[in-house]
Amino acid sequence: MPEHSHILIARRVLELEAEALTLLAHGLDDRFVKAVDTILAAKGRVICTGIGKSGHVARKIAATMASTGTQAYFVHATEASHGDLGMIGQDDVVLALSKSGETKELADMLSYAKRYSIPLIGMTSQANSTLGRAADILLQVPDAAEACAETNAPTTSTTLMIALGDALAVALLESKGFKADHFKVFHPGGKLGAMLRTAGDVMHKSTELPLVASGAPFIEGVKAMSAKGFGVLGVTHPDGTLAGLVTDGDLRRYITTGRSVATIDDVMTKGPRTADPASLAADVLRIMNERKITQMFVLEDGKPVGLIHMHDLLKAGLA
Repeated sequence: MPEHSHILIARRVLELEAEALTLLAHGLDDRFVKAVDTILAAKGRVICTGIGKSGHVARKIAATMASTGTQAYFVHATEASHGDLGMIGQDDVVLALSKSGETKELADMLSYAKRYSIPLIGMTSQANSTLGRAADILLQVPDAAEACAETNAPTTSTTLMIALGDALAVALLESKGFKADHFKVFHPGGKLGAMLRTAGDVMHKSTELPLVASGAPFIEGVKAMSAKGFGVLGVTHPDGTLAGLVTDGDLRRYITTGRSVATIDDVMTKGPRTADPASLAADVLRIMNERKITQMFVLEDGKPVGLIHMHDLLKAGLA
């Protein structure tokens, strides 16, 4: 059966843009290195600017950088000519986007950067354009055909700029050693923020933990488990480290056997799976799902400092 025309169009667009991205990747040179080093050395922010679709891309690049540890801000080029140039300081770096490099609205921004010796990184397809010549560092994107050939609407060009902006942001974050726990600070809400929370963020603290000492009478253990309501009990060695745990299921299984039980140790599971406070809560959830368990103790130096229940992960938005 012939493929639908919509599929053929979509495939043509994606293949065209993929080819352009390959050209962009192979064309990277020392100018990219200089751009990254210039931003790393700057004491201020990266001021991203552009007009039209390039402006939308500039705003996106600023947002990506800001969320990954590089101070960045979007300034609309037209608004800059009407007072917003005052938002740009001499410690900043300007990242200006324009496919043609001849966007007239950028003129005041370029002049301002030159006047105050503010480093200017230009992202354009035309090296000999006004932006290309003015830039201290030129990040040239391939002058590839737009996917919408008849109207020449920005499609391939904006894809290239977005990708190059992503490449800058990732190079910067990796150079800074930016990690998941840093990323979490900027993404406290939503699913992404939840996935970056740690076991220490979602666990019940030590004062709430259902614990008894090893060798405690069986009935004492049952009472301690019932008092806390987690459906699990931790059994500890004399030095406070975790010896094992007992679940509601363990109790039911032993009671139905009719066997005599003297101490809580007789029903506990030794060497249970545990977590570290710094473990990602998402990893704890994955382990719980794989092991088909609903509770996990959190240990520091072998001693229980917290307890995570599957319900806690659900409330945190992880599942």
